[in-house]
Amino acid sequence: MGSTASIRGIAFAALDFESAGERANEAGVPVQIGIAVMEGLIPDPGFFYRSYLKAERPVTWSAQQIHGIKAADLKDAPDLLSLWPEIKGRLGGRWIVAHGSGTEKRFLRAFPIHGFGPWVDTLTLSRKILPGRTSYALSDLVAGMGLEEEIRAQLADFRWHEALSDALASLFLLRRLIEFAGIADHPAEVLLVRK
Repeated sequence: MGSTASIRGIAFAALDFESAGERANEAGVPVQIGIAVMEGLIPDPGFFYRSYLKAERPVTWSAQQIHGIKAADLKDAPDLLSLWPEIKGRLGGRWIVAHGSGTEKRFLRAFPIHGFGPWVDTLTLSRKILPGRTSYALSDLVAGMGLEEEIRAQLADFRWHEALSDALASLFLLRRLIEFAGIADHPAEVLLVRK
């Protein structure tokens, strides 16, 4: 992961969390994690990972309407901290990809000094490479670029607002943005755009 590595030579891990939803004076808590890995700009289904997470409180009605995760899904789920070895093994040594990375960064604070990164935010990158879009929602960008069928070929049970599905969609979006901009052989640091 040296400073002169090209984008093509970087190992990426896309991360997505689904949450229990926010309540007055309470931030959301994670209820599902999904991780998808890509090396040489090729997603690797052997490294895809998803897990429900034990919630510290019930999932809000509005969150259930978005992602469909209910209390029964979380009944025997592990807590996030117990997944540290799994998460470290999948994220360690890779550049982390997320669409609007704030939520993912916030939930990873459960592991102080985790050292994951650098972070590539496909939301920020999309705004730089594709200016003037009416929507930068992940689902709208994926649909606009005709990527959903390709994603479904990698993940048969793909559905929006499911952690692994959204993580994989972020990876496919990143790859298409790299292709669109023609930067696969550029230094990887060009992906670290700021808002």
